[in-house]
Amino acid sequence: MAKKSLTQIDLVKEYFIKHPNKNIAHPQVVDWVVNEWRKRKGEVFRDPDRAIRTLYQKGFLVKVKKGVYKYDPKLITNKVQEDFTEAQKKIILKKDNYKCVMCGKGKKDGVELHVDHIIPKSLGGQATIENGQTLCSQHNFLKKNLNQTETAKKMFIHLYELTKAKGEVKLNKFATDILKVFEKYGINGHIEWNKDK
Repeated sequence: MAKKSLTQIDLVKEYFIKHPNKNIAHPQVVDWVVNEWRKRKGEVFRDPDRAIRTLYQKGFLVKVKKGVYKYDPKLITNKVQEDFTEAQKKIILKKDNYKCVMCGKGKKDGVELHVDHIIPKSLGGQATIENGQTLCSQHNFLKKNLNQTETAKKMFIHLYELTKAKGEVKLNKFATDILKVFEKYGINGHIEWNKDK
C-alpha cells in the first residue's frame, strides 16, 4: 500500500501535536511549517494561514485569542458540517416570510435570499430549522466575513462612539453595558473597544 503523501494541513497538525496544550502564536507556527515544508518538499508553503484556520474550523485546534491557537488532545472534535436540504430551506424561507431577518428585504425588493446557519457550520452549527435564518446576499456576505458576535460588537462600539460624541447619555450607557457583557464573557477580545474614544 502506497504511503499517503504529506499535505500542508498534515504538517501544521504535526507541529501542534508535537506541542500539546501550549498557547502558540501564529508566527511561530508559520515560521516552522514554511521552513519544514521547504526542507521536506523543496517547495514554497503558499498559505499556512488557511491551513491553521481549517484545523480550527474542523475542531482540531482551540483559538485562545486572535493569532494564538492551542492543540488540546482532550478537546478535539470532529465537526461534521451539514448543509440544509431543499425541503428545510423552503420551511426556513417561509418561517421568515421570505425576507432577510437583518434588513427585511425580499425578492420583491430585488435582493437574492440565502438560507444561513445562525450558529455557523464551522462552529458546529447543525442543519436544523431552529438554526436556520433567511439573509439577503449582502448580509450573508457580511456574516461570513465577520461572525455574528464580531458584527454585533463592532456595531455597539460604533454606537458607543457616536452617542458619546453627541452627548446621548442614555444610549451611551446602553452601548457601554452591552460592551461590558462582551468583556465579561471574553467574547471577541481581538476587537478592541477604546473606552476613552
